[in-house]
Amino acid sequence: MIFGFSGCGKSTLARRLGAALGIEPLHFDAIHWLPNWTESGDEYKIERVRKELDKERWIIEGSYRRILWKERIDTADTVIFLDFNRFLCLYRVIKRRIMYAGKTRPDMGAGCEEKIDFEFLRWVFWDGRKKRKSNLELMERLKDIEGKNAYTFKNPKELEKFVRGIERK
Repeated sequence: MIFGFSGCGKSTLARRLGAALGIEPLHFDAIHWLPNWTESGDEYKIERVRKELDKERWIIEGSYRRILWKERIDTADTVIFLDFNRFLCLYRVIKRRIMYAGKTRPDMGAGCEEKIDFEFLRWVFWDGRKKRKSNLELMERLKDIEGKNAYTFKNPKELEKFVRGIERK
């Protein structure tokens, strides 16, 4: 299970881990956003996530706390929280917008061309970070559960070292 702030690299991490482990990741944005930035219903998302959780091995990236959050945490053997600073995330969101101008990212719902608006920038910089403290507390609690791997990465360098270790196996 991978979660973190917008622009921190959850989708990229999921793709890399998926390639290394032979698992097709589920990207929450791809099931949340229907064509033309239309939000899907919770029932649809719950159904899709349940199918993933029923698999022996899975990678799900994205926060979306109202959709089977506890079940994802309980079922996951590994939980990764990307706790990157807001300025790096903002830079990456802007870079992503330039890279995918007029296109849809591979981890996004079909027909959702990359865009940036004030509401999203506010989410990246402020609103999307409101649960940071509780996320850090959650990760500390998970470290005490036998058989559960809980990783919090503060910067891309730490994360890269971790991913390269998995890719070498």
